[in-house]
Amino acid sequence: MKVALGQFAVSREWQENAATCLDLMQRAAEADADLLVLPEAVLARDNSDPDFVIQAAQPLDGPFLSRLLDASLHTALTTIMSVHVPSVQQKALNVLVAIRSGKIIAAYEKLHLYDAFSMQESQRVNPGHAVPPLIEVAGMKVGLMTCYDVRFPELARRLALDGATVLVLPAAWVKGPLKEMHWALLTRARALENTCYMVAVGECGPRNIGNSLVVDPLGVAVANAAESPTLLFADIDPERVAYARRMLPVLENRRFVRPELGES
Repeated sequence: MKVALGQFAVSREWQENAATCLDLMQRAAEADADLLVLPEAVLARDNSDPDFVIQAAQPLDGPFLSRLLDASLHTALTTIMSVHVPSVQQKALNVLVAIRSGKIIAAYEKLHLYDAFSMQESQRVNPGHAVPPLIEVAGMKVGLMTCYDVRFPELARRLALDGATVLVLPAAWVKGPLKEMHWALLTRARALENTCYMVAVGECGPRNIGNSLVVDPLGVAVANAAESPTLLFADIDPERVAYARRMLPVLENRRFVRPELGES
């Protein structure tokens, strides 16, 4: 599988962000990528006004996503990102969407809201309640996560047990003391402990770190972006997953099993 990581800074204008997404989609398709991962909350953002995401939220059939769906009609490229969608109680939902061939093939409402480091995502966003689905891309099973989800190992493990060999993580990782180290450590840990690839894409710009990366199933970063907008490519090899799981069969060797979570 050839993956593309589209790192950029989200602006206040949804039309501008749509144009950026469309450009990244076109470039990824021209490079014969199978999967393009974009950051979290790409519809619109104003860093000086956290509540702006509620005002800017659009339904999944709104103009932002409709433009992207139209552009995906004649390509096999799968594109993953998250957007804010209107919800109840004057809040929004942070919805990860996977689109391909003019359709939304998966949607996942973010489970773990970022109520940490003096931030309170739950003031503006309602949490989801369902484990995200797996999707298939180029013959590999892809598990879906969003940003703060990476701090909760049970979600990544559940996706691996469901059959994921690739974990995808759109994010908007906020700068701060030790935060870059947390990002590097957590993305590698989730890949290594589940012997999965991790494709993590962070927004860049004045507030967030960027640092998008691909980690292989043995915890090796095989591609890494810096702090600026970029389109990064990497190859994902299912044989590398098979090798890692032969050498390090942690999914088989684990002793703690909770049948109520669907594990076996």
